Amino acid sequence: MKPKMISAEEFDRMFDDGEDISGYIDFSSVRRPGLEAKRVNVDFPGEIVSKLDRAAKRRGVSRQALIKMWIVQQLDNEAKLDTAA
Repeated sequence: MKPKMISAEEFDRMFDDGEDISGYIDFSSVRRPGLEAKRVNVDFPGEIVSKLDRAAKRRGVSRQALIKMWIVQQLDNEAKLDTAA
């Protein structure tokens, strides 16, 4: 769906007033600099995959989401250790 066209001034006014501006944005072209996804392949033994699947199911998330959550948590912990040193 093509976004509606308005002037930049009108867009800014609507944004500043807290109005819904989603109809004026082309979300298909939105970029998140520095947050582009990069594919990483990791091989795990079958038993580890089974344990990951069980843990993911308990949390109601996918295996991939669980792995991402755990990696982010660990990286956050590492960052805390780095700042404490």
